[in-house]
Amino acid sequence: MKLVYFAWVRERVGIADETLDIPTDLATVTDLVRWLKARGENYQAAFAREALVRAALDHVHAKPGSPLGDAREIAFFPPMTGG
Repeated sequence: MKLVYFAWVRERVGIADETLDIPTDLATVTDLVRWLKARGENYQAAFAREALVRAALDHVHAKPGSPLGDAREIAFFPPMTGG
């Protein structure tokens, strides 16, 4: 699965994107986030406030409980504001 990070999520993780083989038992966006947090301090910093980070599965906004299904790409980004 390709993971893409934007804005301060990217800054904290330290990379713009990566391709990972994720465990098959990860079912939801939240499961993936918690697995990522276990990968190191940079991920822990990026996802310290899990409810704040937004996700998109294959370019479609997803809720934390959304199933990963057969998604090929997941993007993580902070909340966006208009102006």
